[in-house]
Amino acid sequence: MKILLLASAFNGLTQRVWCTLREQGHEVGVELAPAHDAPESLTRAVERIDPDLILCPFLKHRVPEEVWRRWTTVIVHPGPVGDRGPSSLDHTLLGQGPRWGVTALSAVEEMDAGPVWACSTFDVPEGITKSALYNSRVADAAMECVATVVRKVQNGERPVPAEELPQPVPGTGELPLLRRSAFELDWRASATELARRIAAADGAPGAPAVLDGRTYCLFDAAATAEETGAEPGTIVGRDCEAVAFATGRGTLWVGYAALLQKKRGPKLPAAMVIDATSAPFKPAPEAVAESVYRREGDVGYLAIRSYNGAMHTEQCRRLTGAVEKALTEDTRILVITGTEHAFSNGIHLGVIDAAADPAAEAWDNINAIDELCLAIAQADQLTVAAFSANAGAGGVMAALCADVTVARDGIVLNPYYDMGIFGSELHTWSVANRVGEPTADRLLGEKLPISAAEAKQIGLIGAVGPRDWDEFQNWLRAVAIGYNEPVTRGRMFAAKARRRAESKPLSYYQTIELAEMARDMFDDRHGFDAKRRAFLGKAAPTETPEKLRFR
Repeated sequence: MKILLLASAFNGLTQRVWCTLREQGHEVGVELAPAHDAPESLTRAVERIDPDLILCPFLKHRVPEEVWRRWTTVIVHPGPVGDRGPSSLDHTLLGQGPRWGVTALSAVEEMDAGPVWACSTFDVPEGITKSALYNSRVADAAMECVATVVRKVQNGERPVPAEELPQPVPGTGELPLLRRSAFELDWRASATELARRIAAADGAPGAPAVLDGRTYCLFDAAATAEETGAEPGTIVGRDCEAVAFATGRGTLWVGYAALLQKKRGPKLPAAMVIDATSAPFKPAPEAVAESVYRREGDVGYLAIRSYNGAMHTEQCRRLTGAVEKALTEDTRILVITGTEHAFSNGIHLGVIDAAADPAAEAWDNINAIDELCLAIAQADQLTVAAFSANAGAGGVMAALCADVTVARDGIVLNPYYDMGIFGSELHTWSVANRVGEPTADRLLGEKLPISAAEAKQIGLIGAVGPRDWDEFQNWLRAVAIGYNEPVTRGRMFAAKARRRAESKPLSYYQTIELAEMARDMFDDRHGFDAKRRAFLGKAAPTETPEKLRFR
């Protein structure tokens, strides 16, 4: 079928739908709704395309009546049958609803009120953030709904009026837009309650809190039962950039914050925004720790954690130290992975932009992440990198520095740089080394996402594991144990030696890359400054990139 994806942004979910439908043999194109400044503009674009089906996996804009009356147009709504309104996930997380869902319904005049094509429900894990829920269970349910819609359209089936269907989640209905004030924090509440409110406001709008007469938005929180006896709202500890606060009951750890004045300032690691210089060191809980290491016999497992996938200079240096420390263990294999909801997207654009000298900070950041890549690539042990969640740019390249790279099913990789920079992270060695120069040039030049399945097919990664998180972890453990089998281990170490012998020194590739990056960061030859600010400011696209349109 000829399927048009109508979206507000080419985000992770839209990319996943795009990759999956293309792999199934459909002709797929994208139109970004913000790029059309008037309904007539969008209608003309759809007329030119004349699709068999329009899917809207992430759409904040209203579909023109001229479009949905002429073409089958299906909205993917992040709520179960009966739910309506723009703050669906916010409401369910604030209320800690045990179950939620996604509905695919026809676009009609009234928002989220059309007949239903498909619905999928899921359990809501306690304490999960809005963005993590969206990128995991919501995205998985959305993919189920998309598959059902495509099948039904191909078979000539029609949607069912919502009022004729049972409500899988009782009590759903039309709920109002939740603004920032709905998430305001009262330090006298328990740490668990405060962490839940912050999780519900994750991404946007953020949970406002008053500290020493100034208002901040807080993100990335975890609660512990530790009682400090301090006045609620008092800073009682710090670990790296994470800051701990006393509450009415327990301790609240906050990883990210933004100053809130007339508008919200940049979202940065908490200690870069909140003055915690006099706070004593206190070990952060695993939920906000940058890395967690454990060992099982000959295999070491290092889980890295980066909020939204961004890794700033000092974080990269600490992660390099964590890798180097893990490699001093008497192990034969080191497995490096991320969390269920984040892997890495490389350098931290937010910290760079907020720095007094952005070019200097960008330079420090790229050098720091290069050191992490070198630590992985030059390890004496066999290294295995596992994409546990979506990854992009330098995050993809860092994982490709390992001897073996695998991925979790359903993730999307963006193995290229698209921010006005040449890129580093040894990518001129690692990508071509795996897929050959022609394919490497295509990946880096086309600047398009690929699924885990396609990455395996072209040889970028070695294997794809289960989507379910617990099953994936068990699978990854089995992979590591398999590589530790004597014959396989010997074969892999021989391949590792050949890879090194057949390549130029890694410093050769790094030198070339950093020479290009110096010009991009200090001379701004390709608009890194403007592109970075547009990305951080979530600027609406002024046009749909040609690479996303029907070919």
